[in-house]
Amino acid sequence: MARIKGVDIPDKKTIEISLTYIYGIGRNLSKKILADAKIDPSRRTNELSNDELNLIRDEIEKYTIEGDLRREVNMNIKTKMEINSYQGIRHKKGLPVRGQRTSRNARTRKGKGKTVANKKK
Repeated sequence: MARIKGVDIPDKKTIEISLTYIYGIGRNLSKKILADAKIDPSRRTNELSNDELNLIRDEIEKYTIEGDLRREVNMNIKTKMEINSYQGIRHKKGLPVRGQRTSRNARTRKGKGKTVANKKK
């Protein structure tokens, strides 16, 4: 298994897909990295030589990914919470941040449904 930025990338998949296992790299950035490194995206990870892997590593160093990106995102969220912006308040309360409805859905953010006492009429 090849290791890039502290992440094991799978051997059996194409290098284009394997790079997406690194936090902060999607399909488009993966294609761009491979184009800049002049490596065919359809090749499997286990077919690459050490020189080619080093080219990919050097190309990836130009971008903010993995731990640095996670840290940056968390700091942005904390800043919003400190200045009490609308999004920061939503983060504090554990509610959806980007304008989704909460009356019926939002169970991912709100957690398991809380039962309310029965009201007899």
